[in-house]
Amino acid sequence: MSRLEDLHLLPKVRDMLSFVYVEHARIDQHERAIAIYDEDGMTPLPISSTAVLLLGPGTRVTHAAMVALADNNALAVWVGEQGVRCYAHGLGGTRSSAALLRQAALVSNDASRLEVVKRMYRLRFQEPVEEGLSIEQLRGLEGIRVRNTYARMSRETGVEWSGRNYDRGEWDNTDPVNRALSAANACLYGLCQAAILSIGMSPALGFIHTGKQQSFVYDIGDLYKTELTIPLAFQVAGEHPDDLERVCRLRCRDLFKEKKLLQRIVPDIRAVLGESEEDEEETFLPDEDAALPTALWTPGADRGPEEEA
Repeated sequence: MSRLEDLHLLPKVRDMLSFVYVEHARIDQHERAIAIYDEDGMTPLPISSTAVLLLGPGTRVTHAAMVALADNNALAVWVGEQGVRCYAHGLGGTRSSAALLRQAALVSNDASRLEVVKRMYRLRFQEPVEEGLSIEQLRGLEGIRVRNTYARMSRETGVEWSGRNYDRGEWDNTDPVNRALSAANACLYGLCQAAILSIGMSPALGFIHTGKQQSFVYDIGDLYKTELTIPLAFQVAGEHPDDLERVCRLRCRDLFKEKKLLQRIVPDIRAVLGESEEDEEETFLPDEDAALPTALWTPGADRGPEEEA
């Protein structure tokens, strides 16, 4: 049986655990999985249950390891130091373009894009939102909610807050809470990007955010920040650990598992895009041979009778 004979056999992102960050190490195939080789020796990695492998500076990865990652629907992301910047990523799990075509159609039409944006804001608020509010009014309410979250966490933790402000070029001189926020959000973005790619969508086609290769990642990540990464970042900053970014990553991993984040992201994406269970099944249609030519487009062939009329 071909490795790609039926993509239903691929582990879905919601069934996985979380992420692993690696730097100054070599990643190679080990038996049917992969292993991390560094100065401390060899560490096997349970790749079938890992959603994202964050490859930091000084990391080398072999061709065989990348094949193992792809076979297990695990996303490899090349990131900057401490994982706070994304440079490139591997291939997601599904080979179907159905979800991407739906995403592109929604984002290319002003009316459908507006509806998606409104659903995103309503999901963020976690409470009823008055009908008829404009996008500007929704943004204003969201801004107030986020500022109130920062202020509340500052009071609860005793960590001084003077705004979201940092310079990657002067990272060590950035205040601890901003460093913690960046590190925590990088972990969140990694999982969101893995979920987006796993269902065949584009990280670049955002609805609220636009113009960046990770615009949709920012859209989805923002659904969870006030619940997860903002409180965690303030708590870690208030503890003054020696290796703040590493502590943030470890705490994020535990928190994401506790809150079952990977089980929530894909259904939330489906919900804000107004998709159904049938759409999800179409995304994971069998792919007998990835090397075979694709279907050919014919004008009007994908339109229903009413559209053709």
